[in-house]
Amino acid sequence: MKLCFFNDNRLGLVEANTVYDVSEALRQLPTSGYPYPQTDALITNLEQLTPEIIRLREGASSFPLNEVTLLSPVANPGKIVAAPVNYQAHLDEAIADPATFTRANVRKIQETGLFLKATSSLIGAGQQVVIGLPERRTDHEIELVAVIGKRAKNVSARDALSYVAGYSIGLDITIRGPEERSLRKSLDTYTVLGPWLVTADELSDPHALEMVLDINGEKRQHANTSDLIMDVAELIEFASQYYTLEPGDLLFTGTPEGVAPIVAGDRINARIDNIGQLSVDVVQS
Repeated sequence: MKLCFFNDNRLGLVEANTVYDVSEALRQLPTSGYPYPQTDALITNLEQLTPEIIRLREGASSFPLNEVTLLSPVANPGKIVAAPVNYQAHLDEAIADPATFTRANVRKIQETGLFLKATSSLIGAGQQVVIGLPERRTDHEIELVAVIGKRAKNVSARDALSYVAGYSIGLDITIRGPEERSLRKSLDTYTVLGPWLVTADELSDPHALEMVLDINGEKRQHANTSDLIMDVAELIEFASQYYTLEPGDLLFTGTPEGVAPIVAGDRINARIDNIGQLSVDVVQS
């Protein structure tokens, strides 16, 4: 299935160029009280809700895909976990450009570890990237994103993919400079997720997916997830040694070579095989 949130937080089932409104399925989500769970309710209950979503598809109101506003397909991630320099070619380009990439931030992922992005930075494909500090260089970064589907702690790479609910396309928008990654990558709108969530049963192998990013039609990044230094399963194993991963947590798996500046007026188009294409406009605050 391809699931999205659209317009005023309606739940949609995407088929070809049509969105079917299956929001009634959300009525089956269990109620909760304070303190509220630090998980995403839909992702937590996705397996149980799937039959109802399929049932509601028949007779559901439908909308042309190009006429809806796509929001983040995961509404309430507890954590956004991200992998730095996880493609060798990107590490090489960073090492070769010390004026842009601070030495302290250019090390192998096994040495650097992972970092967290603020959940307040999350938007969907129908929203806009707002350049927050226009005097600084701001770059695009395309990434495959794994959405955690169940609690994971100290899991092995062998079992790790069974903890994934689905996959999406991510843009890790980044200010260059000496500060910690979590600060430079957590401005409002600097985490884009979409255009929808492809459930894991439809994407069994995340390790051979072509990805392409262009700006205004000019190709900037082109790689394959087979080039990851630490693949999705290894990243989940690594992350779950440090964090308890919860349903709805987002794992950004790293960007390939070709990162470059974006400015107001640009349109970012990002495509990953078997997921789709995410397009978002860049504006200035």
